[in-house]
Amino acid sequence: MTDEELARAIEAVVMVAVEPVTPGLLAELLEEPTERVEAAAERLAAAYRAQGRGFVLARIAGGFRYQTHPDLAPYVERFANRDVSHRLSTAALETLAIVAYRQPVSRAQIGALRGVNADGVVRLLEQRGYIVAVGRAEGPGQPILYGTTDLFLERLGLDSVSQLPPVEDFLPGVDAAYDLEEGLRSAGSGDGARA
Repeated sequence: MTDEELARAIEAVVMVAVEPVTPGLLAELLEEPTERVEAAAERLAAAYRAQGRGFVLARIAGGFRYQTHPDLAPYVERFANRDVSHRLSTAALETLAIVAYRQPVSRAQIGALRGVNADGVVRLLEQRGYIVAVGRAEGPGQPILYGTTDLFLERLGLDSVSQLPPVEDFLPGVDAAYDLEEGLRSAGSGDGARA
């Protein structure tokens, strides 16, 4: 198979796929080495970028998928405008973040970190396909442990959870924590003076 034939075959398979197609599956279908398939897919992706196409061949959730070029998202959103909102609540986003960064994690652990019962939110995230039971913890009751799904990776445009930004990027620095502590101390001493 020539390079051009390989590129055309990759385009054909990925175009009809509902989910990202892994390099291993493409290699099996096209009867070519995985390395050659990956190199051909990368060349295709680079060619689309160079041509300024309205779509990209993205590496998502361990495979390849065609998707809209990110700078054209507003137009696609208008086209796909739906009456039903698929947005997640703040509670659902918090829970999803806990699962993504701490997986595998139980409902009790999620609830302890959030400070509220997480059963309903966990059920919602399962129904939407963002999290799934990945096993059971050892110990009393053997609670179900949850992890994120490939759909979660697809929605975020990630190849794996290792591409999530470090959680430390979202935490206040030492100076902010010190300022907060000082502010609380001074507020506490002011209340005591009034009493």
